[in-house]
Amino acid sequence: GRRALKSYMEYGYIPLEDSVKEAYHQREQTSRTLEYAYDDFALAQVSKMLGESDDYNVLIERSKNYRNVIDPQSGYANGRYADGSLYEGANPYTFAFYITEGAPCHYTWYVPHDVQGLMDAMGGRDMFVAKLDTLFEQNLYWHGNEPCHQVAYLYNDAGEAWKTQKYVRHILDSEYGDSPGGLAGNDDAGQMSAWYVFSSLGFYPVCPGTPYYYIGTPTFERAVLHLENGRTFTIVAHGVSKENCYIKSAKLNGKPYESTKIHHDDIMAGGIME
Repeated sequence: GRRALKSYMEYGYIPLEDSVKEAYHQREQTSRTLEYAYDDFALAQVSKMLGESDDYNVLIERSKNYRNVIDPQSGYANGRYADGSLYEGANPYTFAFYITEGAPCHYTWYVPHDVQGLMDAMGGRDMFVAKLDTLFEQNLYWHGNEPCHQVAYLYNDAGEAWKTQKYVRHILDSEYGDSPGGLAGNDDAGQMSAWYVFSSLGFYPVCPGTPYYYIGTPTFERAVLHLENGRTFTIVAHGVSKENCYIKSAKLNGKPYESTKIHHDDIMAGGIME
């Protein structure tokens, strides 16, 4: 609502005093702050394309407001009051009133537009990886709530792509079934299914608004995308299986490929990722 947006613009976050009474989700201020920061990033990209540099500068600066709700002590997202003090009763692993349908350990990662910045705010790469490990090793990851959907792919940014491959494959195998209740959560706007389709092919758009897809782990030995421009993009994975899910090396159109991301233009140009 307008009141929450006004507070966000004033403080750089939505204070815990400021509920949004006219909304179905009436509080959840920290989730709103995180989501508005990403929204500002996406709007900044539109402004840049339109040549509106003043708007771009304002929006890209506001996209950093997620930092205001990352607790420097715990490294997790937390609630914050108007005077700047943080909520003292926080438990990163239990549901919180300032988080939408989840716990801080789920929503802290909702900074797809600035993963390195989040890593820094959490205390650095080692803390970032340790918190990711905790999420998966202690079965805290919740695929049924879509804000978690980019989380397994974030290991790529920390230099541990093999863990992205491990956990993406685990999610594909454990969170989807062909029986009643086979989806881990509501297929809101088709997102549960979209995650499965992308991830099965071997890549995923972690941050819409940027032209990159994060590489995960393909599940087919051969998959062909028939693109709207008439070209085809083929993904080949030799000897892939449930256990053999790790990428030893890759080539794009016959040339060695070492990045953990692929550009949208490379896909639309057609070719073979092997």
